[in-house]
Amino acid sequence: MRGFTHLSLALRNHSSYSKLLLLSSVSTGGLLVYAESHIEGGKQVVEENQSVSEKKRVVVLGTGWAGTSFLKDLDISSYDVQVVSPRNYFAFTPLLPSVTCGTVEARSIVEPVRNIIKKRSGEIQFCEAECLKIDPENNKVFCRSGINDNLVGHNDFSLQYDYLVIAVGAQVNTFNTPGVMEHCHFLKEVEDAQRIRRTVIDCFEKAVIPGQTEEERRTNLHFVIVGGGPTGVEFAAELHDFVHEDLVKIYPSVKDFVKITLVQSGDHILNTFDERISSFAEQKFQRDGIEVLTGCRVISVSDHSINTKVKSTGEHVEVPYGMVVWSTGVGTRPFVKDFMEQIGQGKRRVLAADEWLRVKGCSNVYTLGDCATVDQRQVMEDISVIFKAADKDDSGTLTIEEFRDVLEDIIIRYPQVELYLKSKHLLEATDLLRDSEGNEREEVDIEGFKLALSHVDSQMKSLPATAQVAAQQGTYLARCFNRWEQCKSNPEGPRRFKGSGRHEFLPFRYRHLGQFAPLGGEQAAAELPGDWVSMGHSTQWLWYSIYASKQVSWRTRYLVVSDWVRRFIFGRDSSRI
Repeated sequence: MRGFTHLSLALRNHSSYSKLLLLSSVSTGGLLVYAESHIEGGKQVVEENQSVSEKKRVVVLGTGWAGTSFLKDLDISSYDVQVVSPRNYFAFTPLLPSVTCGTVEARSIVEPVRNIIKKRSGEIQFCEAECLKIDPENNKVFCRSGINDNLVGHNDFSLQYDYLVIAVGAQVNTFNTPGVMEHCHFLKEVEDAQRIRRTVIDCFEKAVIPGQTEEERRTNLHFVIVGGGPTGVEFAAELHDFVHEDLVKIYPSVKDFVKITLVQSGDHILNTFDERISSFAEQKFQRDGIEVLTGCRVISVSDHSINTKVKSTGEHVEVPYGMVVWSTGVGTRPFVKDFMEQIGQGKRRVLAADEWLRVKGCSNVYTLGDCATVDQRQVMEDISVIFKAADKDDSGTLTIEEFRDVLEDIIIRYPQVELYLKSKHLLEATDLLRDSEGNEREEVDIEGFKLALSHVDSQMKSLPATAQVAAQQGTYLARCFNRWEQCKSNPEGPRRFKGSGRHEFLPFRYRHLGQFAPLGGEQAAAELPGDWVSMGHSTQWLWYSIYASKQVSWRTRYLVVSDWVRRFIFGRDSSRI
């Protein structure tokens, strides 16, 4: 018999406590579902524990770049996977600035999560909810659904896990600047882009109402962007094109009152890019009439003006605005901060993970993307252990042959060694052991070995909070999970200098594939591997092709390209919808 062969149901009701036990056996194996609910603070909390054969339970928090990449590449035949996210879609966030001005429609850059996680080898469960708390001691996460409370059912629930993957991204970092949360727009989510689009149209509609003074019109049509990073620069460029290519044609009476200002605390915009790109962007914005205020820090934001401080003079300047967009970095989400307190990372700004993306202090919790930073272990922390492992004859010195024998393991375990060799244009790692005159030494003692590797750790840098990093981390962790059992029996990772044997996996290594900065007017700048910098119209077409190819599905790829074509033919839509 292929259906249920046995069913036992026990139910006990009480005013504050109830349990439900469902036991069934099917032809393919046993299934045990145990649901428990109790009253907490006047609300009923439902807890679920599921055990399907011997599968490990993996809970994934978030459906952004990191979480989606992990789920797409994960072989779920060995895992029972549960995904929790407050949004039931994946958004192609690099195109959010395009959504703000109608160059691309919001629906064109999103793909339903359930379409992405469909797997032939099994099923991934998805819950549209927000994580409230992580309990690492009991391997449990507590969540709350944001779906309308008027619907039947409970909003609070908890999930048990064997492995937890935190990929919730980050929230906007306001640096505790007064008035930012109350008066500024942000550009982190699709809803933010849609809100900005409506506000831009509102500013123009308000400016053409009869009876407005010139000063009121100038204030309403002054758009301020705080933050000169890639997001702020791209939005400023998109807004400029939207205004001068579309809006001035339908609001001709106020075209002379429009002003766009970019406020940057640093000395240059796009300071994470090559200096040539930063200079090119500033010169183009100057030609386009976009005012760039560098060396200015925002002190506070009121309902119609921002207070800035000029670093060079200390002068305070009031800048009136009609709309202000805040784009100055990322911060940690509240429940992640609470989790950090529990595991002894309360003094850190960001959740710390080791080079295997495992949260420091938790053996079964992993973290990906913008919500965490990877702390690559320094060579100098283990320098004495490395020297002892390489010195096989215990002579107190290393020969070139002994150094070569351990060199490959050092490069794998400490990726910064390879980066240092490239930065110094050294052909071989043994060149590190040359003396001050450039002569190759036959052997080196511990002090000479320390001196040779003393500058290697200078190559260690924090990974940027970009979609590219998050996607690569998700793919890496999925491959680790897929090869878990195989690597336990036959470790393929680098040598353990502290102890015997080898690590199960290779450390995560980020491969930078380049970055783009669209600058408006069908011009863009690109910084690509090999120190290749490209700027101009041809780079914009390269941007179009790469961003189209990186879409998560053929549906979104078609929609995005269709939106670009529509914009070229008909212009951008100026309706408030």
